[in-house]
Amino acid sequence: MICADRQPPTAMTATLSSSIRLVTLRRPPLTEYFVTALPAEGMPTRALLDEVARLLRDRDARIVSQEVFASVARERPLRQTIARTLGRPRWPVTWIDAGAGQAFAGTQIWAVSGTDVEPLTGEGHVTGSLFEDRYATYCRLGGLGAAPRSRARGSQANDVLEQMEKTLSAGHLHFTHTLRTWFYLDDILSWYGDFNQARDAFFREQGVFNGLVPASTGIGAANVSRSGLVAGLLAARPKNGCVKAGPVPSPLQCPALDYGSSFSRAVEMDLPDHRRLYVSGTASIAPEGHTVHVGDVDAQTARTMEVVAAILQSRGMEWADVTRGIAYVRHATDISVCTRYCHTHGLPLMPVVTMNSTICRDDLLFELEVDAVTAA
Repeated sequence: MICADRQPPTAMTATLSSSIRLVTLRRPPLTEYFVTALPAEGMPTRALLDEVARLLRDRDARIVSQEVFASVARERPLRQTIARTLGRPRWPVTWIDAGAGQAFAGTQIWAVSGTDVEPLTGEGHVTGSLFEDRYATYCRLGGLGAAPRSRARGSQANDVLEQMEKTLSAGHLHFTHTLRTWFYLDDILSWYGDFNQARDAFFREQGVFNGLVPASTGIGAANVSRSGLVAGLLAARPKNGCVKAGPVPSPLQCPALDYGSSFSRAVEMDLPDHRRLYVSGTASIAPEGHTVHVGDVDAQTARTMEVVAAILQSRGMEWADVTRGIAYVRHATDISVCTRYCHTHGLPLMPVVTMNSTICRDDLLFELEVDAVTAA
């Protein structure tokens, strides 16, 4: 298929403050909004979400997905606040325990205007959103979890993976269209090996290893359903040969597949008018696969930031191109480590939520995932 000429460059603008960080991606007739809302001293959560609602309403934006980082104990009042401000969710909401007794660590929202968003339902609630542009159909899933039960957690992981494929099928996509996944595992260190076995078996069954292995984050976090895990993904089905997606290697690390973890370090989606980069959860791991700077959170943070920067630079991007990110710290006392690093190194204010989580190795103290966009 012959691809049409490249479209004019997209326009990306960022409006950043201490509480709401908005990145706008204009590519007519569609506009995308990436919102990161963070708690601010003296600003009630209701007031923060009222401001987010106004921001989206003024832009006639429809929400595609939302992540809420908060204490599990705060789920009910936060659900009520979200319903009163943003409306009763007709989009997938992923609730993640922020750890360290943080009542509310922030929320991230992906929204669009200029196109319709179709909700996808499963297990009696919205588990996905579907929308399209001239190049592809996009599907974002979230809040997928296994019902609490006596079954082994490896079986729960398989249940969630099957839910992913079932919901994608409802939107006429296949798991092989997946660009990125998120897995939040309760008590991760006790069953990460079982999770990897379940994922590997599912990937073989779906033919993932014969094509694109998605970018991913696998992190330790409790969830409101008290199940073994909650999960989400992003998939895109191209409409023509003008769209390509492929893995991006890390210049400073070996492929995760080399040590038995089934994810790509990053995945890039190349469209006629822009490129999107999805960087997996990244930590202080040497090229040979072992942890470096054990016990030193500042050194691990610096190493992680260097690795992520190298991935961005390898694709002609920089920190200013980041649209969304999550930083995970092993200890609550290190919540400010990412902000401190950015300030010390003169990096721009970024749309990043920081939460206290258990990382997949007990000697890892910091992990970072980011998405970035640049003109084609």
